Amino acid sequence: MAHEHIIKEIKPGSIADELGIEPGDRLLSINDREIEDVFDYHFHVNDEELTLLIEKPGGEQWEFLIEKEYEEDLGMIFGQGLMDEYRSCRNQCMFCFIDQMPEGMRETLYFKDDDSRLSFLQGNYVTLTNMSDHDIERIIRYHLEPINISFHTTNPGLRCKMLHNRFAGEALKKVDRLFEGGIEMNGQIVLCKGINDGEELKRSIGELSKYIPYLRSVSVVPVGLTKYREGLYPLEPFTKEEAAAVLDIVHKWQETLYARYGLHFIHAGDEWYILAGEELPEAERYDGYLQLENGVGMLRLLLDEFEEAYSVLKGDHKKRSVSLATGYLAYPYIKRMAGRLMEKCTGTKVYVYPVKNDFFGELITVSGLITGKDLIRQLKGQPLGERLLLPCSMFRSGETVFLDDITLKDVTEALQVEADIVKSSGQDFIDAIIRGD
Repeated sequence: MAHEHIIKEIKPGSIADELGIEPGDRLLSINDREIEDVFDYHFHVNDEELTLLIEKPGGEQWEFLIEKEYEEDLGMIFGQGLMDEYRSCRNQCMFCFIDQMPEGMRETLYFKDDDSRLSFLQGNYVTLTNMSDHDIERIIRYHLEPINISFHTTNPGLRCKMLHNRFAGEALKKVDRLFEGGIEMNGQIVLCKGINDGEELKRSIGELSKYIPYLRSVSVVPVGLTKYREGLYPLEPFTKEEAAAVLDIVHKWQETLYARYGLHFIHAGDEWYILAGEELPEAERYDGYLQLENGVGMLRLLLDEFEEAYSVLKGDHKKRSVSLATGYLAYPYIKRMAGRLMEKCTGTKVYVYPVKNDFFGELITVSGLITGKDLIRQLKGQPLGERLLLPCSMFRSGETVFLDDITLKDVTEALQVEADIVKSSGQDFIDAIIRGD
């Protein structure tokens, strides 16, 4: 089957730009090989010598002979990021967050992806149930890594139940092939109370540890439960005591595996420590923060970065006042950092506000799922100082739009205050407050 790889954009000054390749042109082949999708493209485009066949909108075909540096980009951006249709998820996981969203939100938010190509490109987690033998072969042949895998359990029967897919248990065998092929992997376990915790969690960690060193890390994160679970599998939130029990399992395995492999391997999401009322682990326990995107070690990294920047900060007495909004998860840590900053910058006043998630329900405590409407409603009438600072996690990547399509401009107008987006590092936190002024 021929694939339509229409070029959407050409990066200025790139090889493609210099050759006269234009948006609207179509890529037919590289080195006489038809390109199936982004896997093929990334592999073949790395070569130092390329023969590129391009078709112009009028049907005329141009052939280009290219000599370049190894892995040098050609500068072509395609209409579809994967250069193919996105593969949607065939599972009906009992914990799926998308099934717990209300109607009427942006259409793209309801798309469930389970595409191994997005795992390689963007770090998305895949269940392997949508991955063909052909995909596995290409991952190994092209050595595309890391691949991030949603395991949830290594018990085949339980995995079928959790994913509501009769092939989910069998799909775990694909991990053996990736391991044999030397493909680096990361994993995650979404923990559901009374389902895959306790003895099942111990079993999963033990069996997954056999894939070290190619399986570099596995995170354990609590299931996210919104208030929209009508008709879905009955799941309950973890208690403080249950969170402590999860951490006990994780910590014992960390000790065992570190002694054996020099790798902690299994990591608990930040939420477990907050729920259990326990101190966050020191930085060394996170093995280089392999699971930051999964909320594992994010708070420890933020605190350490803040302390490093704080240690060289010259205090001042300049008058300034700002406000910060965050989710309940990070609130105690943001509050502590703001307090420390005010000790050194004595004229500075920082108001820190935790935003309760009325939209999804108060069990959802991360900043990334706060809506613009909740933010506006809860901050209205509060002292906000000269500027309101909002974490970048509240917004769509590279944009200034909340989940509910409220914009940063809407917030500024509704609250009558200048609003800035703050990056996620401790240095950025300090810079955003004192802003060098």
